[in-house]
Amino acid sequence: MLEKTRDVQVTSIGADTIVLRSRTWNRLKFEVEYSLQKGTTANSYLIQAEKVAVLDPPGESFTEIYLQELQQQVDLTKIDYVILGHVNPNRCVTLKALLELAPQVTLICSKAGAVALRAAFNRELKINVARGEEVLDLGKGHELQFIPHPTPRWPDELYTYDKQTRILFTDKLFGVHVCGDEVFDEGWKRLDEDRRFYYDCLHAAQSRQVEIALDKFASLPGSIYAPGHGPIVRYSKSRLSHDYRQWSQQQKEKDLTVALIYASAYGNTATLAQAIAKGITKAGVAVELINCELAEPTEIQAIVEKCDGFIIGSPTLGGHVPTQVQTALGIVISNAAKNKLAGVFGSYGWSGEAVDEIESKLQDTGYSFGFETIRVKFKPSELILQQCKEAGTDFAQALKKAKKIRAPRQPVSDSQIDRTEQAVGRIIGSLCVVSAQRENLRSAMLASWVTQSSFNPPGVTVAVAKDRAIESLMHTGDEFVLNILKEGMNLRRHFLQPFAPGEDRFTNLATQTAENGCPILNDALAYLECTVHSRMECGDHWVVYATVKNGHMLQSAGMTAIHHRKSGSHY
Repeated sequence: MLEKTRDVQVTSIGADTIVLRSRTWNRLKFEVEYSLQKGTTANSYLIQAEKVAVLDPPGESFTEIYLQELQQQVDLTKIDYVILGHVNPNRCVTLKALLELAPQVTLICSKAGAVALRAAFNRELKINVARGEEVLDLGKGHELQFIPHPTPRWPDELYTYDKQTRILFTDKLFGVHVCGDEVFDEGWKRLDEDRRFYYDCLHAAQSRQVEIALDKFASLPGSIYAPGHGPIVRYSKSRLSHDYRQWSQQQKEKDLTVALIYASAYGNTATLAQAIAKGITKAGVAVELINCELAEPTEIQAIVEKCDGFIIGSPTLGGHVPTQVQTALGIVISNAAKNKLAGVFGSYGWSGEAVDEIESKLQDTGYSFGFETIRVKFKPSELILQQCKEAGTDFAQALKKAKKIRAPRQPVSDSQIDRTEQAVGRIIGSLCVVSAQRENLRSAMLASWVTQSSFNPPGVTVAVAKDRAIESLMHTGDEFVLNILKEGMNLRRHFLQPFAPGEDRFTNLATQTAENGCPILNDALAYLECTVHSRMECGDHWVVYATVKNGHMLQSAGMTAIHHRKSGSHY
């Protein structure tokens, strides 16, 4: 592992084109897609032809080192254009500093991006709005084609294609949050898990827009995807495009759908929405993300009518619900059947009246709620994001339960259970509690699908259901403790109870801290300290293979608890 620091890596990626990769090996910020904490790169691109264009300057975390390196590569007074894939407050900090040094620059962005820029700068700017028909000629064959593509999360999204180098600058698509020295994706297989995680966090809830973008890209003769984060996609371009298409198709094939409707003033409510969506999708339920500042009323109505449940999120502006959210709420109440499950969340600065008002109106109308209303002051912490993910998972599980209740049911005796299920159920496993901690975030689960899997190095496999809260703490490189239980019900009973979203699983339990920082249950029979080596997706579970780094007996006497089942269709 390289020393954790920040720098800018510069590499040529095509004729007259370089990438400036602002890198950090630390976690950049508290957002759900950064939660694996493998660092990240913020990729900016520089095309120096007869005219000079900069694409996607990074956020304020890298402002100083980025501008220092940019000045080493080009005379800032010679920059003609800055092209923005999307606009956000972090990027505007770097942009303001750049414009002070290069006031001659013309900004190129989508129409929604221009609105955001004017609001952020509150002064006259040189802006060209890219609508998709025009071509920007930089000379030497570099003709840039712009592809505006609004999505719920980024209504100002703009992709750029260079006909000379056949590079497609994809901003938020095809990225990954990992930090390393590899500029290109030579060893792309090792990125599979991180790429899937990135997609699930950012794009699964807007899969319809992903498919439309892929259709647009299909007509472009291309050799490279140049994303905003992670390695540049050269060697796995076809594979990654196929994966994005397949993952998006899988969202459409799910039996249940949740409409997640929100607006966001400063990005905090959008971050909460993203975390809730992640929790829903990991539980096998599809999400249709709707930014009501962007969506037409007819679109909201159509999605609300067909969804199985809905969740509404709102900031509080001046003590009130924003107009766009009020409109969406009216559409929901008028068109969503009263037996549909509801949810409410929101962020606020000094007061939270908007969330209370939405909750009250839905309660008065007769809707039931899938989780306790979430109210967050200012920017959400990592613990809040975990609470949101678990709330989303609870919402999805409640929808699944409701569907089973509505379906015809037949009494089934043990003798009628499918013989194959009976046979599978005879596979037994030791009862354990898996406990994990990453910084101040920790979780645990009762597990019986556990087995030793290797002698050298000593290793175990644990099957983890995709909708388990602890799953997000068991990715490659993460550490956990396997607490092996003895016969008896005390610890088993504690971990069989349902936990509220974000609730501490270790309340009133005697614990100590392992060398890897994870909780040890003092009443366990023995424990193993493990490091996740790899994961394999198996239907509705992840099979996690981990190597054992350390282990101790906590009690010299006692038998390992065993889980006996009658059916292989449930635990």
